[in-house]
Amino acid sequence: MFEKLLTPPQRNVLEALHQLEETRRKVLFVVDDNSRLLGTLTDGDVRRWILGGGDLAGQVGAVCNTAPFTARENDDLAEVGRTMRRLQITVVPVVDDGGRVVDAHFWESLCQEGGERSPRHHLNLPVVVMAGGKGTRLAPFTDVLPKPLIPVGDKTAIEIILDSFVDYGVDDFYLSVNYKSRMIQAYFEEREPAYRLQYLYEEKPLGTGGSLSALSGKLDGDLIVTNCDVIVRADYHAMVEHHRREGNDITVVVSMRSYDIPYGICDIVDNGQLCAMREKPHYDFMVNTGLYILRASTLDLIPPNTFYHLTDLIDDVRARGGRVGVYPISEKAWLDTGEWRQYCETLSQIKSA
Repeated sequence: MFEKLLTPPQRNVLEALHQLEETRRKVLFVVDDNSRLLGTLTDGDVRRWILGGGDLAGQVGAVCNTAPFTARENDDLAEVGRTMRRLQITVVPVVDDGGRVVDAHFWESLCQEGGERSPRHHLNLPVVVMAGGKGTRLAPFTDVLPKPLIPVGDKTAIEIILDSFVDYGVDDFYLSVNYKSRMIQAYFEEREPAYRLQYLYEEKPLGTGGSLSALSGKLDGDLIVTNCDVIVRADYHAMVEHHRREGNDITVVVSMRSYDIPYGICDIVDNGQLCAMREKPHYDFMVNTGLYILRASTLDLIPPNTFYHLTDLIDDVRARGGRVGVYPISEKAWLDTGEWRQYCETLSQIKSA
């Protein structure tokens, strides 16, 4: 099982980030051709590299932690388990006398006595889901159903989103609604969920952020705001901790996207003369996923009953000298259901999970 966690030092950062998502573990073991351990790589290592200006094409050998905690084959397992609990480590490489990785200890095998679960910190903050749009890109489904109630597998899109936060102990939700709002409310009244659900009613469309003005002065600390057509499979607690550690007023969760242009790109000057040609260039982008962490005080900047986007709030915060940061996740950690092609891709991924 541990073999899936091995990766060579020459692997680029983007590929390693995908491997982290595929293994559903929080760590990779960076090894040489003889399986000797060179270091460990976590998504946190990758994130620090990216935010520090590192290239996604960079090699993991330059990014990894070269002094990780390891175990030996004959180590006392109870002591290893205690160290894993103390350091909140879910996977530990086991090395032989030559430093070669020969096994791995996993949280569920050493630390799950008495039903103890893998460490997952609870969040004590509200989550707002922006669910008022018409979802015209999903017509004709959305001519009948509001976008949040479009089925994705055996659940609706919005239930998948809400359940992902419930896993972190969140039980305080707000739904911003407009289009077919009574249908959304009736659906949840029938379901009778265990969490608290309140509604922000838009009498007219207010954009991706206008309805948040109704919460101005009513919340303390931080809140999460997400679109109703994005499913993010990442560590929400790590996002919030990053947001607070950086002292951000707003943190935008972004997805790493890599694109190869299959053509030669021509650059010209004003008189139509060719000045440069780039053959099949490669580009890396950070794409807005539609999930944000906000300091509650920023809601005071949103004008009441006014069409206003969250991008407008970002501009207003920056104009006042506030801090707006990003939190990168891999492209495989972001599932989009906002248009047909993306919806079909997400449906396929949900079914194969």
